[in-house]
Amino acid sequence: MADSAGLQFVSSYAFEAMQKVDVVRLAALSDPELRLLLPCLVRMALCAPADQSQSWAQDKKLILRLLSGVEAVNSIVALLSVDFHALEQDARKEQQLRHKAGGSNGESILVSQLQHGLTLEFEHSDPLRRLRLTLSELLAIMNKVADSNGEFFLKSSELFESPVYLEEVADVLCILQAELPSLLPIVDVAEALLHVRNGDWFLCLLVANVPDSFNEVCRGLIKNGERQDEESVGGRRRTEALRQLCQMNPSQALNIRAMVVEECHLPGLGVALTLDYKPDTADEAVSPLVSYVSGLLLGTNSKVRTWFSMFIRNGQQRESSSVLWQMRRQLLLELVAILPRSRSTHVPNDGDMEEEGASGYSGLREEFVVKASALLRLYCALMGIAGLRPTDEEAEQLLQLMTSRPPATPAGVRFVSLSFCKLLAFPTLVSTPEQEQLMVMWLSWMIKEEEYFESAAGVSASFGEMLLLVAMYFHSNQLSSIIELVCSTLGMKIAIKPSSLSKMKTIFTQEIFTEQVVTAHAVRVAVTNNLSANITGFLPIHCIYQLLRSRAFTKHKVSIKDWIYRQLCETTTPIHTQLIPLIDAYINSILTPASKANPEATNQPITEQEILNVFQSSQGEASRGGRQRYSITTQLLILYYILSYEENLLASTKQLALMQRKPKSYSAALMDQIPIKYLVTQAQGLQQELGDAQKHKILVGGKLANNLSFSYPVEDWVCEEEVTGTLPLLRRMILSKINSSVLCPAFQKLPSSSPRLMRILEHLTLLSPGDLIPYAEALTASMALLLEPAVPRRILQTLNKLWMGLNTVMPRRLWVMTVNALQPSAKLLRQQRYTQNDLMVDPLIVLRCDQRVYRCPPLMDIVLHMLNGYLLASKAYLHCHLKETADFDRQNQTVSNLGVPGQPDTPEVTREELKNALLSAQDSAAVQILLEVCLPTSEEQQLEGGLLSDLREVQCLICCLLHQMFIADPNIAKLVHFQGYPQALLPLTVAGIPSIHICLDFIPELLAQPQLEKQIFAIQLLSYLCTQYALPKSLSVARLAISVMGTLLTVLTRAKRFSFFMPILPCLVAFCQAFPPLYDDVAALLVQVGQVCASDVATKARDIDPLIARLQYLKEKPQGAVAPGGGSSKLSLPQRTAEELGGADPDVQLCYCVEATFMDIISSTLHGL
Repeated sequence: MADSAGLQFVSSYAFEAMQKVDVVRLAALSDPELRLLLPCLVRMALCAPADQSQSWAQDKKLILRLLSGVEAVNSIVALLSVDFHALEQDARKEQQLRHKAGGSNGESILVSQLQHGLTLEFEHSDPLRRLRLTLSELLAIMNKVADSNGEFFLKSSELFESPVYLEEVADVLCILQAELPSLLPIVDVAEALLHVRNGDWFLCLLVANVPDSFNEVCRGLIKNGERQDEESVGGRRRTEALRQLCQMNPSQALNIRAMVVEECHLPGLGVALTLDYKPDTADEAVSPLVSYVSGLLLGTNSKVRTWFSMFIRNGQQRESSSVLWQMRRQLLLELVAILPRSRSTHVPNDGDMEEEGASGYSGLREEFVVKASALLRLYCALMGIAGLRPTDEEAEQLLQLMTSRPPATPAGVRFVSLSFCKLLAFPTLVSTPEQEQLMVMWLSWMIKEEEYFESAAGVSASFGEMLLLVAMYFHSNQLSSIIELVCSTLGMKIAIKPSSLSKMKTIFTQEIFTEQVVTAHAVRVAVTNNLSANITGFLPIHCIYQLLRSRAFTKHKVSIKDWIYRQLCETTTPIHTQLIPLIDAYINSILTPASKANPEATNQPITEQEILNVFQSSQGEASRGGRQRYSITTQLLILYYILSYEENLLASTKQLALMQRKPKSYSAALMDQIPIKYLVTQAQGLQQELGDAQKHKILVGGKLANNLSFSYPVEDWVCEEEVTGTLPLLRRMILSKINSSVLCPAFQKLPSSSPRLMRILEHLTLLSPGDLIPYAEALTASMALLLEPAVPRRILQTLNKLWMGLNTVMPRRLWVMTVNALQPSAKLLRQQRYTQNDLMVDPLIVLRCDQRVYRCPPLMDIVLHMLNGYLLASKAYLHCHLKETADFDRQNQTVSNLGVPGQPDTPEVTREELKNALLSAQDSAAVQILLEVCLPTSEEQQLEGGLLSDLREVQCLICCLLHQMFIADPNIAKLVHFQGYPQALLPLTVAGIPSIHICLDFIPELLAQPQLEKQIFAIQLLSYLCTQYALPKSLSVARLAISVMGTLLTVLTRAKRFSFFMPILPCLVAFCQAFPPLYDDVAALLVQVGQVCASDVATKARDIDPLIARLQYLKEKPQGAVAPGGGSSKLSLPQRTAEELGGADPDVQLCYCVEATFMDIISSTLHGL
């Protein structure tokens, strides 16, 4: 608003005095300044105050004294003397009239017909007419604003333009708004004043006389403002008016700027207020303009970012007087102010550079580094997000700043990284050959000084790794990765065209970093000490990972194994996110050649000795309280490497077979030396320290779960528990160390040393499983001594507890030591030292232990635990072995069968079948051996120990294991029962194995077998199952069994009939007890059996006919077989001696057994009732 340039505005000093009603300050104002504030001061002096205090009374006197010498006060007093109520009524009538007339100015109630111009009328009018003239003109402008629908117009009004009467018009305006606030809302008045000349001056006077309305007026003007204020005259006038208001009240400038951002209106105002802002204490680091614009473009509010970006794009097309060009000029001045001295586009030669470098050539001062970084990011945002097109001067100065050399501080490292990324993001800044040479020299300086910067600045992530990484991306043509790297370093998303990087790619790949130089340099880069996820930025590991992916090391025959091994050894918690991908890429480079033409182009795997060096202290030193040489993170990563290597080797056998390559697998002896379970247990306790387990695939799922699930049963993980309770923990704290050498003598002197040994073992139970590792060998080696008689049961149970604790941390070694320790005595047979591989190939070795173990429940529990584990491990071992050798065998067979048409491809099916047959044989053999162990010996049969015996406890342990095996694989139960086992064990197995009810599914199939022994076993098993599980399914299978017995009766010979029915007749009693509805079927079967037998011996035994008659009677009237009151039977059976029955004819014996079965059924039925 250049039209109000010559007018005097209210100063910030005067406005603050009005806000605080500071009479002393008001008295210090000059007459011109005081003249602007008279409307408010006069009203303040004349109106009745709400504040009746004595202090205000004194202040009011001072105000009256201040006003007494001012002539203009009289005219203002006259203005306040009119009838404002009548004036308001006339104004409202005029508004209604104008509304009806469609907004025309034909008639006016406030002002009659004017004889002269508006200015002359105002000059010759009394106070009331002056009020009416000004009110009429103001209402006309306000109505036009309301009807303009947001289109700006400039109303020509001589009343608001005449310089002679501006102060009088301002007085009238202020009085009108103060006395008629409902008719003239101050926000609407402010909006109307923007449409007249000198409107900003009137607006400032109006607000100065009503200082409390400052924020309300500003917010209203901003809300009604344009989204882009620089594009229209109205927007620029609004911006200038608000700018004047904020100059009048500078303390609220930042709040008004916040309103601008909140409403996304008037972006030029926000920049202008920032340019006008003068902070009390200057920030040496970053200027207010840089902070404000950076916050808009780099903030999280996308709406604000788009709004301001549009302001930048549109503003570039305007003349240099716009706010945008003022902002650009200020930014350029700040940039030039921090440039190092002696900067120009002149490129010195090498000798000059060395000399000038010594004298501080292009050295960026340390206090300017942070400000320079902020400026670089701001220009990146302006160019990349807002689309700013830099002028030649801006581009020149930016390049000078980017290629300057900061001091070796963390901020300096950050500045160099930002400069490098800005060069990549905006390569157009380098346009001339001199500038290109300057950039190449600066990049060469980066390479040369990188190591010094890293050591001097004390940071792990320097710009050297970024240079190396970008070079790798250029060589592999991964331009999208470079763009992603640039955006992440700059902290903003910039649209970079891959084609724009062609010049930089040529410079990097041909002048600075050839691929061979990259690989050779990468190996020499020092590893990051104590690498963890807490170290951010681009590290050597990022470069090595990218080179591994592009196979650069194998292509140029550069060994990377040692670097990777050193880096894995220099890790700590939490695990860095790049370590797992690095290991995966390294394994892939070991197993997969870089090209088919050169199958030997692979990396070397980590040696077994290097792996053992990592784990040699994981048990001993840690358990003795010493500090481990390698961290738990290193050990977990090496373990992950081994398991992942083996898994990938197994999965790649087909491809390796086609290439005639067979990389070496790690030996089983190495795996035995690694405490896998201990490490996983430790990792589970350090989940928070290790980081995100799901992301790294180390603590849950992933390679460990896949490789450990076969070897370690689930119950091992469930049963782990810590020592809890106040007393055990207190005792554990005051424990003294026990030498493992004292254990063996205590074991050897049993049973006399039982109390001493018990104290030692109880002492050991308070240790954690990891602390027990040094005692493992002594405990297992002495197990055989516990089989001697008179060893206290408490010692056995304590040893079992210690063994289970050790099993949670070192199961593989522990199992091997235990199996070797429990072998039979050397006096009976030659002892053999078994290995882990022997036990996985033949798990039944576990059961070839001392026979006394079978009657020692605590040790038998250990044996069963190992047996279950080795059976699972054997499955995994055979599966891996089959997969390892299958592809190579198939490849060899394909070569040998060349030229033989129609050759069937069957060996693979045969191998799978053989494997499954072997596993089934192992499982069934183990079950049969365990069932045999459950049989009592002759001595045990003579003893009456009842249920409280070692045999009964062992039987319970075996039944629990068989229950688990049957649940895991029901086919084992089917195979074992098709093989059969002693009938004496049926009561035990049916009662002790809950899952044996699955036998009901295959008993019909077992009954269909041609062997009588299997049919007899099926019926006997079914009888116990019916008693234990009286289910509908059992009833249907029992009916089937009775039907099968009836069918066999008609086809069996005399000898087979006797051998078949004699053992199964008692089973019919069980059927009837479990299912009384079967009585009729069973009775019919018994009568039929008796009739068949009687017909065969009718000529030999004369009393058979009476027997048949008795059977018919028993069938028809079973109640009559027993005398009332439970007396003797009405049909008394002949009492026959055992000699008579034994020497009788088989059919006769069968007849008598049938009759006895009848009586048992009747007796059991009546007793049941």
